[in-house]
Amino acid sequence: IVNPNRLDDSSGLGMLAAVGVTFMTIVALNRELRGRGWFDSRTEPDLTQWLDIVALGTICDSVPLIGLNRALATQGLKRMARRGNTGLAALGDVARINERPTAYHAGFILGPRINAGGRIGAPDLGVRLLTTNDPDEAAGLAMKLDGLNAERQAIERDVLERALAAAEAQAGRNCVVVAGEGWHPGVIGIVASRVVERFHRPAFVVALNDGIGKGSGRSVAGVDLGAAVTAARQSDLLVNGGGHPMAAGLTVEEGKLEELSAFLDQRLADQVASTPAVPELGVDGAVAVGAATDELLHTVERIGPFGVGNAEPRFAVMGARVVHADQVGENHVRCVLSGGEGARLKAIAFRAVGEPIGDALLARGGGDLHLAGHLRMNRWQGNENVQLIIEDAAKA
Repeated sequence: IVNPNRLDDSSGLGMLAAVGVTFMTIVALNRELRGRGWFDSRTEPDLTQWLDIVALGTICDSVPLIGLNRALATQGLKRMARRGNTGLAALGDVARINERPTAYHAGFILGPRINAGGRIGAPDLGVRLLTTNDPDEAAGLAMKLDGLNAERQAIERDVLERALAAAEAQAGRNCVVVAGEGWHPGVIGIVASRVVERFHRPAFVVALNDGIGKGSGRSVAGVDLGAAVTAARQSDLLVNGGGHPMAAGLTVEEGKLEELSAFLDQRLADQVASTPAVPELGVDGAVAVGAATDELLHTVERIGPFGVGNAEPRFAVMGARVVHADQVGENHVRCVLSGGEGARLKAIAFRAVGEPIGDALLARGGGDLHLAGHLRMNRWQGNENVQLIIEDAAKA
């Protein structure tokens, strides 16, 4: 059994994703075959041809992007830019990726589309896409996965609306547990994350079907959700369950949901009491509107790719005035910021409509703001400009 987390393993590579373990096993096997003369009369395979898939899996598995993981992701993204994988190239075209792929594209654009097949469609669609060499087949599979992803997003919006409505009645509890008949189990994880964002409390979202609930939970820093689920299982409240501090899954009988909710509320009380009443947002640096330049962004990008273990720098843009703001899409707020000496910066706040931050941006006349978020390059119709992805705001 090849597993860098075995007790007798001294490689120090326990942070690898499964795709990384697989790739390094192939590298070792290839080296051994070369040493035994296997390739003396055969063509040795170019293992780097698979680095794009290795990068995709590494980033989507949310393992720390440090050490070997960072090297695999960096080189894999370069390989991805060469469009050697027919399926990935087709999916990038369907998703309208018209620039060099980044960790963001892998984790938030390509990954969700590939996973959509397993969540609400046929699980083999992703494998077929990544292994085909036929451009026509790849284009068809990419279109199908893109459509399934749009369907997943619609299902997610519906379940989220219902989950948030149910969670309002539990706003003061230490752990929010909401359940619904017919909720799609393929979206409850991301919905749980959204509930946590809204209420700043650990949350479980449970999809009920014929008296059995499949639940997915997400936590806040400092609250060990996995240990709580293990304790609930040991207390005979669950059919099954497990996880780690920030995320967990469980199976529960519908008749035990209220008892489970009370158990988690009591079990997590002390940990929740120790967390900040208002979530804290760490900032890596402060810039004025006029300092958010192409040059700064290119410097920041040199320390990527960003992800778990190598977080994307977050900037506070100080003393910005919203000179234009409007709603774009279903619930996003797009705006233009002004700073001293007439400097301008485009910005967008996702899922902000109806939220306090969205109201503040759309009000415009409310005075100058300090804004926190990430700087990204926005490319559209051949134009490039730095854009602030707004996460939070405060009055200046």
